[in-house]
Amino acid sequence: MWQRHLAAALFATLAMTGLAHADQLADIKARGTLVCGTQNASEPYAFPDAASRKIVGFDVDVCSAIAKGLGVKLEHRALSTDARIAELKTRRVDVLAAAVAWMPARAAQVDFSDQYFVAPIRVLVRADSPIQTLDQLAGKKIAASEGSSSAAVSVTRLPDSNLLTFHDISSAFLALQQGKVEGLVAGQLILSRFASEAAAKGTPQQYRLLTKPVYEERWGVVTNKNEPALMAAVNKILLDYEKTNGLQDSFDKWLGAKSVYKFTRDYKVEPIKVQ
Repeated sequence: MWQRHLAAALFATLAMTGLAHADQLADIKARGTLVCGTQNASEPYAFPDAASRKIVGFDVDVCSAIAKGLGVKLEHRALSTDARIAELKTRRVDVLAAAVAWMPARAAQVDFSDQYFVAPIRVLVRADSPIQTLDQLAGKKIAASEGSSSAAVSVTRLPDSNLLTFHDISSAFLALQQGKVEGLVAGQLILSRFASEAAAKGTPQQYRLLTKPVYEERWGVVTNKNEPALMAAVNKILLDYEKTNGLQDSFDKWLGAKSVYKFTRDYKVEPIKVQ
C-alpha cells in the first residue's frame, strides 16, 4: 500500500515541476490554439500595421502557416529580443518564429527547425570608397553595433580588420558617414535601409553594399528541447509552405519584388547547415 502512495506522490511532484510534461504537440491540438512568439517592432518581420493596428510581417505569416498546418487557431505574442528564449522555455509560448538565428549556444538550449529564412550579414561602404571586396578591409577600421551577432562574426570572419563597436547601429552608421571607419557590418536589411534613405534624400554621400556576405544567419522555428513530434510537424508544414509557394509569396510581399527592398530569395527550406 505504501508503495502506491509513494508512486502517487512522486507523480504529483513530477507533474508540478513540469517533468511529467506531456507531448507538446498533443497539448496544442487539445487546446486548439498555437501560441507563437515573434520579435516585437521588427519591420518587416513582425510590426504593427498602421491601418489595421494588427501585428503583421514575414514571421507572423510563418506563425499563421504553422497554426493552419496544425489545424488550430493562432495566438500571436510579440516579445522583446531578450525575452524570446525565456518565454519559450517557461512555456508561455509554444514556438518562436522570431528572427532567431542558429548559434551553438542557442542550440544547446532549444531546438531549431529547418531554415525558413537566411539573413546575410554584409558590409556597407561609402559609394566613392575604393574597397570592392572583403579582403580589402584588411587593416581598415570597421564598425558594428556592440553585442550584436555582426560584431561577433566580424571578429572571426574579418580578423585582419580593426573592429570598433558602438552603442547602437545608428551610432555605427554615423561613424561611417563621418569617415571614422571604412565599413559598417550589419544585417543586409538595415544596411539597405541606410543606403536607400541616403539615396532618397539626395545627400552628397551615397553608399553601397559589398557583394559577398560576411556571414549568413539561418533562422528556424524554435521549440523546446525533446519535442520530436512537434518539431516533425513544424518541418513538414514549412516544407509544404514552400511547395505551395506560400513562403515565396510572403517573401515577395515583405522582402522581395513587391517590397521596397527588392531582395531575391536564393535559399530553400532545408536543415540548417553549421557554417
